[in-house]
Amino acid sequence: MLLSKSCVYGIRSVIYLTMQHSQNFVQIKEISEKLAISFHFLTKILQVLSQNGLILSFKGPKGGVKLAKPPSEIFLFDVVITLDGPDIFEECILGLPGCSKQEPCPMHSEWTLQREGIKANFKQTSFAYLADKIRKEHLRLTDIS
Repeated sequence: MLLSKSCVYGIRSVIYLTMQHSQNFVQIKEISEKLAISFHFLTKILQVLSQNGLILSFKGPKGGVKLAKPPSEIFLFDVVITLDGPDIFEECILGLPGCSKQEPCPMHSEWTLQREGIKANFKQTSFAYLADKIRKEHLRLTDIS
């Protein structure tokens, strides 16, 4: 399982929104600039997150986006499933169609164990936890310039 670029950007954007201390809407342009993500690409990603109830959006000059619920109630799993779909936790690591216990690829048994661990981790990791970790450990969300 490899996350799509859309999913990675979605995760980074939700972390960014979590890091904002206000309940105000954050302009998409600000997120785009701070995270070095194409504005138009980011807009499409945020639209999907909004349609699925993870963020709220507001149009207009004072518009933008914000989290739809507390960051302690939004998990990595929610964003991954929304942007990459549920099959991400079922697909073959080598991309072989029909990979299964009956017709395995060379990595099937190892990947099945790893994939289940990742899925469990994503279900337990909230955006509040990630934001707290960023603050405490001085981690980054963007490329080093």
